Amino acid sequence: MTDRPGVPNRGSTILLLTAATLVACGGVQSEPSKDPATEATKPASTAPAASGTEQDLPFTASNFDRSTVIENEWLPMKPGTRFEYNGSNVEDDGKVVPHRIVMHVTDLTKIIGGVRCVVNYDLDYNDGELVEAELAFFAQDKDGNIWRMGEYPEEYEDGKFIAASPWLHGLEDARAGIEMLARPKLGTASYAQGWGPAVNWTDRARVDQMGQKTTVKAGSYEDVLVIAETSESEPGAQQLKHFAKGVGNVRVGWRGAGEKTKETLELTKVDTLDASADQAASR
Repeated sequence: MTDRPGVPNRGSTILLLTAATLVACGGVQSEPSKDPATEATKPASTAPAASGTEQDLPFTASNFDRSTVIENEWLPMKPGTRFEYNGSNVEDDGKVVPHRIVMHVTDLTKIIGGVRCVVNYDLDYNDGELVEAELAFFAQDKDGNIWRMGEYPEEYEDGKFIAASPWLHGLEDARAGIEMLARPKLGTASYAQGWGPAVNWTDRARVDQMGQKTTVKAGSYEDVLVIAETSESEPGAQQLKHFAKGVGNVRVGWRGAGEKTKETLELTKVDTLDASADQAASR
């Protein structure tokens, strides 16, 4: 299960160099030649088993058209938008520390599995120290579903890079998953948020509540959607993400047992960067 709101964790010199490699600075990447390794989709036979309460939507590259126009009302992603979240997190030793996440929707794009994706750049801080920097890749299909196409996260300790655990659709049996359904409803089956066996990415989600109310520093919201996320590594824990129409993720909470999920966050600020600031953040 992720420890980031709506998506996704955080940046450094190495990450920025990776961004420069993956995407063109102007926000548009030229079409690469077809590579069977990156164009392949994960065979159904290797996907997690589906049952009456677990049903994954098939990924089909042809079902994407204006894939970088992400306007799903529950999780819109407009380039140049920056979200700031503040709360608390539980470290490995059980200590509760201040937690802050800054998520930036960039104007950069990356082609993954034949689909052009929006690149999000996220920074994750524990007790004022950068602990993770991440590029996350999203695309919206013709039906309005938002897909998580992969991630490139880097971990840091005492200001130094210590590890990276990327997964991208089509590589090492990884498969894209749903970040937000086009029309979430109560009682629907759970869905995979991606499948990255090489890095133990096994997140699943289910619509938990609808029509809720919540107040955070950024504002008060009604008709709030609550999504419960789980993972194979913490089967007894759920991360609860609250989404407001036209805004996106506004609150993160948890229930159950599991140290990694004991995170609380609330949206404290939403900024729209001007062109120069947006370009600076994208480089």
